[in-house]
Amino acid sequence: MVKYPLGIQNKKRTVTHKNRGMSLESLINKTNLYYLENDIAVVYKKPTPIKIIKVNNSENTIKSAVFSKHSTTDYNGIYNGKYLDFEAKSTNSKTSFPIKNFQDCQLDHFHRIIKQKGLAFVIFYFNELDEYYFLTVDWLFNCLKNNEKSSIPLSFIKEKGFKIPLTLNPPLDYIKIVDMFFLK
Repeated sequence: MVKYPLGIQNKKRTVTHKNRGMSLESLINKTNLYYLENDIAVVYKKPTPIKIIKVNNSENTIKSAVFSKHSTTDYNGIYNGKYLDFEAKSTNSKTSFPIKNFQDCQLDHFHRIIKQKGLAFVIFYFNELDEYYFLTVDWLFNCLKNNEKSSIPLSFIKEKGFKIPLTLNPPLDYIKIVDMFFLK
């Protein structure tokens, strides 16, 4: 053991790559920017609708606000002439995704997208496993209809969905999976 002056101890640091310092939305936003800059797709994060209650004009800041109505999904855009709409969801569970994390208005919105022949899917992030998955809304509804549990098993997501590898550019290349599932 190395003796440090003044009694300073050598503390070993544990290096972890968990989540690599980025949230799921941050990775998707970087991916969407890559798609936009490289003329691959045009996909944007939808703003959450809010109603401003109180403003501080001198500081140009919102002091109080409330959600004005239910939101639909996180992202929408266009790829290869097709409308895309998807939700980004994270969980700390290692085995399943809680169904309660989907709002009824999101599921209704997905039904409308499918009815209009749009492309709808969910990107899941399992924090504890540091794994990303793509699941079409058709399979999501199939699971919700046939599942009596309060969660979607990870085994179902792995079987019916597709694992999205984390890469450099773009970080979460979900368009490759859109091509496989929707644009055969």
